[in-house]
Amino acid sequence: MATVCARPALLNTRASSSQQNINTSVRGKPTAVPNKHLPDTCSPGPTPTKLQQQQLETPPGSPEASEHQQIIDIPSLLVDAGKYPKVSDSPPIHALTAQELFEALEHTASRPLPDTKTVFPWLHGLHPENSIQLTYFSARNKKQFRRAPRTLRGITVVKAGGDLSHSKLKGAIAPDELLLATKTGEQISTFLDVDPRDGFSIRNFQIQAVKMATMSDIVVYADDRTPKEVLDKLASIISRAQKVWREKDRENDVEVPRFHTYVVKDSFAKLQAGHPEIVAIDDRGNMTGAVMDFFHSERYEMHTMSSATEIAHNVWLGPTPDASLTAPSDPDAALPSEAQAYDLFVEATDPAQLPDKKAFGLMESLLANTKVSQNAIPQLEFPGSGSIMPPSWSQAEVDALMDTVTWLYKQANQDHEEMMHRKDSQQMTPPKYRDADGDIGMIDLHINAGRQGRKVLIHCTDGYTETSLLALAYYMYANCATVDRAYVELHTKHHRNLFSYPTDVALLSSIQPRILQASPNSAGSMAALCQPAPRWLSKMDGSFPSRIMNYMYLGNLGHANNPDLLRELNIGQILSVGETISWTSDETKRWKDDARTQDSILYVDGVQDNGVDPLTSSFFRCLDFIKKGREAGVATLVHCRVGVSRSATICIAEVMNEFGISLPRAYCFVRARRLNVIIQPHLRFSYELLKWEEYQCSKRGKPLRRELEWGTIAREIAAMNRPYSRQ
Repeated sequence: MATVCARPALLNTRASSSQQNINTSVRGKPTAVPNKHLPDTCSPGPTPTKLQQQQLETPPGSPEASEHQQIIDIPSLLVDAGKYPKVSDSPPIHALTAQELFEALEHTASRPLPDTKTVFPWLHGLHPENSIQLTYFSARNKKQFRRAPRTLRGITVVKAGGDLSHSKLKGAIAPDELLLATKTGEQISTFLDVDPRDGFSIRNFQIQAVKMATMSDIVVYADDRTPKEVLDKLASIISRAQKVWREKDRENDVEVPRFHTYVVKDSFAKLQAGHPEIVAIDDRGNMTGAVMDFFHSERYEMHTMSSATEIAHNVWLGPTPDASLTAPSDPDAALPSEAQAYDLFVEATDPAQLPDKKAFGLMESLLANTKVSQNAIPQLEFPGSGSIMPPSWSQAEVDALMDTVTWLYKQANQDHEEMMHRKDSQQMTPPKYRDADGDIGMIDLHINAGRQGRKVLIHCTDGYTETSLLALAYYMYANCATVDRAYVELHTKHHRNLFSYPTDVALLSSIQPRILQASPNSAGSMAALCQPAPRWLSKMDGSFPSRIMNYMYLGNLGHANNPDLLRELNIGQILSVGETISWTSDETKRWKDDARTQDSILYVDGVQDNGVDPLTSSFFRCLDFIKKGREAGVATLVHCRVGVSRSATICIAEVMNEFGISLPRAYCFVRARRLNVIIQPHLRFSYELLKWEEYQCSKRGKPLRRELEWGTIAREIAAMNRPYSRQ
């Protein structure tokens, strides 16, 4: 199919549509990034030993402290409600100014979080009726394990009215995320009981905001469109809910601190003007860029990682141009893009049909029309990767693929002379490469050098999935490269991260002789046309390990068990987290002989993906190992079994250590670069990484200031994963 696209215009603001902002209220939900999926995670292993349970047990409550000591020791300025004017006695509600709210949030962000072992396994969710979860985490004393840790005290911000698409403060949630409601949708004075009643999970990110709210002072605010009566009513409901929850805890022999309810008495306009740094979405519905947004950051990192690069003369590969993806720190700066300089777009998309001669003819007429080219870019559509399925593919499908790469080559290289073919399709050398006697002279295989032609962008949404079949086929054709060389060179020479389906590799391997024979750079040698595939290609599941940084890859056990592939990617070290590689003796010997570092394989034992085993204690030796490989000029593969939890945690820790960035930003950085597989560090690992952020601040001599709080981080991760969940 042939279409035209308006030449991209640069945007100055970012609207907070559901596709650019995570909003888990009923009014909006994030959409899925195409082609990503949640893989099955590892088995958590056996029930933790009694020693492990003792080490991880939530400690008993601390002795009662005086009111003055609580102000000093508990990380909240809102612990002493008596300092703030009371607006209601029954139920008790106090008022805050915009300045006081800002100071309270800043103070909480600057205080260290409780130690990991004091809040787990409570944060996993331990419902008294969930025998599976309770048995796994606490075989001895179920009640003690269920006690809320008294070391926690946070601030939860709730927006009256619940519309988070505008006038949203940092970390704000909607009332329906916190309160139980009647069948008519009216909130009642009872917090949601979010601990799962059945099943087992160590990734209950969706319950963390509510669990933290039950251990927080709660601040209620409203936008300037919401009547004051709505604000006051919600504050009363929440204050009563706090009392109900406290009485429930007492019935269960759990004593928790008293938490308070506050309302912001200043208008949102005043809050926005005085403290824009805590405003995530302004009153007009625009993202401010002052508060990190997970969904936007993932999109931005994905486009940055897969930004367009030239893979052959005049042919570029990258994501669909999107000027709305601006740097989170600079919302008014457009993402660097040369989209306006392209003459032709080729979009790879699943619904597309294979182009035919009629489509090519229409495209050429559009390209020749100067009136069209001044205001629009002609676009050819091509089916996405995985759409031509061997062994059921037809000759017509292969012919269409060949016609497409040939036509694109002609557009990019306008002085290209088609190869002469005999009737039996055996390729001959073009006349321009023959001397006066008709003999073949020296052929410069770099015949693209200095050529003029149209600039082509092959693109798809993420820049690496749906385009991979066409990109690999074109690279093979333009450079007379075998499928394995095309794959490796696109990754190493042109810095492209590709996710190819196994069916694409099988198809291209099957038709490789035809592509190489038709290539304008073909030397016509039968030996070159029939090269055997390397062993690593047959062992590959379609994808390379994910390049997180040039010196660090993230992958699974299958990648680790393919040493020939690792060698192709200049991976000279392997960091195995909780898993053991299985190589033949010959593979082991060759790896040791080729090693450029001493002890090029590091095993981190005793770490299962079970929500119990800690990983922080291994961070330092893991990062030192990665650094050793980097200094030796080789990359390190970090892997576990699936490559989404234990190994992803190590990679996030390294990104935080290398760039000095917060957990939320490092999480999105790694998540985007894991390509189609969604990383899933479980709750405990994620909390450990938030504590690692505190260490990074201390290490750099910077004052601690968390960019986002635990409840918000967990809520955003849950919202990002929800579109892919099977539930």
